[in-house]
Amino acid sequence: MFASLKVRNYRLFFAGQVVSNIGTWMQRIAQDWLVLSLTGSATAVGVTTALQFLPMLLFGLYGGVLVDRLPKRPTLLFTQAAMALTGIALALLTLSGHVQVWHVYVAAFAVGLATVVDNPARQSFVSEMVGPDQLQNAVSLNSANFQSARLVGPAVAGVLITGVGTGWAFLFNGLSFVAPITGLLLMRARDLHAVERAPRAKGQLREGLRYVAGRPDLIWTITLIGFVGTFGFNFPVYLSAFADDVFDAGAGAYSLFNTLMAVGSLIGALLAARRGTTRMRVLIAAAVAFGAVEIAAAGAPSLWLFALLMAPIGMFGMTVNVTANTSIQMGTDPAMRGRVMALYMMVFLGGSPVGAPIAGWITDAYGVRAGLATGGAVAALAAATIGLTLTRVGNLRLTVGWHHGHPRVRFVPRRTEKETDRDRELTSAA
Repeated sequence: MFASLKVRNYRLFFAGQVVSNIGTWMQRIAQDWLVLSLTGSATAVGVTTALQFLPMLLFGLYGGVLVDRLPKRPTLLFTQAAMALTGIALALLTLSGHVQVWHVYVAAFAVGLATVVDNPARQSFVSEMVGPDQLQNAVSLNSANFQSARLVGPAVAGVLITGVGTGWAFLFNGLSFVAPITGLLLMRARDLHAVERAPRAKGQLREGLRYVAGRPDLIWTITLIGFVGTFGFNFPVYLSAFADDVFDAGAGAYSLFNTLMAVGSLIGALLAARRGTTRMRVLIAAAVAFGAVEIAAAGAPSLWLFALLMAPIGMFGMTVNVTANTSIQMGTDPAMRGRVMALYMMVFLGGSPVGAPIAGWITDAYGVRAGLATGGAVAALAAATIGLTLTRVGNLRLTVGWHHGHPRVRFVPRRTEKETDRDRELTSAA
């Protein structure tokens, strides 16, 4: 489960990300709560989320081209420093009492611009630190790292917001980037696995798109993650509205929802780290389950039942994320990895500028229960449709049975009419 931590460079990276991820989650919680406090509108929270992910939608593919050309470690040093300055600036505005909602919008957009390059660079840098043999384990541990921080960040953010205000959460996030920057500086360049960088040339963006277009396995995975990310992962909109409007429980409940979801996400990431392979059926089944549990949570009559359902939502959501991420990285040529991962992240994160305002509008117009149920229904329906399409294209059929006392769901080849007639003849002859 923790095999890739034997690599020194990856240990430094992992440790730095623990601290930085805690700060990131603190800022996410504080940012959403600050916008809701300033405006009282779930739509405004959705707009903030959209602005943070809009740069990925607009410039994500160009970020991937840059990542394939540039050395990863210096690139990450620059992007991490840029995000640190953004957090500190927002902290100073909030602590001084001059913050306005447009300040939060600008900060969210600035973080999104840095993420355009930072995200594919971090994703593809993992293979340079650990090599292909430990790639799946390292990707899963990265997700476990992020979700472990999610256990701490929302809880600390809730204490700071209710105790001293949102500004201190922003300040902690800005200072937390010292840890990953230090880890990057301490790495041994000679221990990194050499990856050939793409030379500067015309048509590299089109080249990346043609590469993906010729790989149906990548296309189906990216399509599914696009539907799930756009409509199912709008939790900043849903959870803040459930805490404030449905249950009237304040910032403490909002932090509780995020913490319990992180528990499930951590479990999902660690289970993914134990698996030796990634399979499309795991991705589809997890996406269907993710959508179904979201629909169930939308109808939860009490705060505690809703909170308990956050854990399975987190577990299935993380299984979708890790399985898709790992299968794409392992199935992509290293020289194309930056562009392919940028496309993946553009679809997954870039869908938020479309999905978040829609989720906010449905929440304001029809209630947050309708918004969450709609998101879950779209995710489950998309997964089921893709699964059925793949079974028909591959001439497969679904089988459900038991294996060593445990339920097992498999896709097996569909028998042809000739095979069926031959078996009948053999049976008759016997």
